[in-house]
Amino acid sequence: MRIKATLLLLIACVTLQVRSNAQELWMPRDYTSQRISSYDRSGGNDDGNWANRIEPGQTRLVGEVVGPGIIKHIWMTIASNEPYHLKKMVLRMYWDDEDSPSVEAPIGDFFGLGLGKYVMYESKYTSVGSQKALNAKFAMPFKKKAKITITNEGEQAVNAFYYNIDWEKHKSLPAETMYFHAQYRQQTPTDGWTNEWPNNYVPKINDHKNVDGIGNYVMMEATGAGNYIGATHSIIQNQGDWWGEGDEMMYIDGAKDAQIKGTGAEDYYLGAWCYGGCGINPFGGTKPTFAYQTYGNPQNGGDNKGAEWTVYRFHDNSPIPFKKSFKMTIEHGHANHRSDNYYTVAYWYQTEPHAAFPGLSPVKSRIPSILEVGGPSTGK
Repeated sequence: MRIKATLLLLIACVTLQVRSNAQELWMPRDYTSQRISSYDRSGGNDDGNWANRIEPGQTRLVGEVVGPGIIKHIWMTIASNEPYHLKKMVLRMYWDDEDSPSVEAPIGDFFGLGLGKYVMYESKYTSVGSQKALNAKFAMPFKKKAKITITNEGEQAVNAFYYNIDWEKHKSLPAETMYFHAQYRQQTPTDGWTNEWPNNYVPKINDHKNVDGIGNYVMMEATGAGNYIGATHSIIQNQGDWWGEGDEMMYIDGAKDAQIKGTGAEDYYLGAWCYGGCGINPFGGTKPTFAYQTYGNPQNGGDNKGAEWTVYRFHDNSPIPFKKSFKMTIEHGHANHRSDNYYTVAYWYQTEPHAAFPGLSPVKSRIPSILEVGGPSTGK
């Protein structure tokens, strides 16, 4: 009887959840739908503002709207012939009356394209559709107003910049509502402690210790209360062999020791076994790519010098909460022995005001390139 009762309870719970999900689309909504768009106000077809190009050095106000509201979806696409324009155009977002942006990143990095090239993939929060369509579905609430800008730091004009930003106008938002943040960082190269090693697994490397996280790559630091929700991470290997031996270490509320420690970079990004390397590849000679809703590996370049990678992870089922502060770090190689190029965007929600972001790296240093740093040139 107990087993039967348990099964009936489980079926009832599943049925209730299915009904709840089905009802969600047809339940009444207490907001009005709004849009910030580049459509041609004259009624013509000049939707991307071809007559108003974004010149080099120019900052364009994409939109400024009055709340309370929640941005729910961003679609953008760019007409530019300049190489690496995804790294040269900077997206910024400001909430309420703040002078310092809560979102600051090269536009490609914000959408998960950290190497300045278009790669089609889909996750729950960021995706790139056919013909260079950039999409983001983070919920971005604001109480007073939202301002979005785009700056062209390239050497050529952007011929056209198309966008549709869908948002909800609410009567009010809960007092405890936190604000969306996204921060770009890079290190080129990461500061490996040695360049004299034949592969990752010799005792000199494998037996090295890192218990305190000194020298880790820092993705983001925040002060205040909030929830860390994930990151996108792109890599250019300046050295051969596998890049992903580094562990993530998360420091919550000022703790000196990381409360959350991992077992390897591909493990943090929810892959395994070097994404088909490490001498274990059930798929044959080609390492597969994949793009799931909350984790993925849409670029997989192999293990040799010059390999290009992109990975991502979102903690939407259980965001990492913090009350006072948070620091997200990850090793670059085991105990930080590697000197590769890292480009990341971390995403989180928090109360305002936020801590000042580090200065954005100069545009020339953001352009991906292989650096000569020593070490092996091929995989194991």
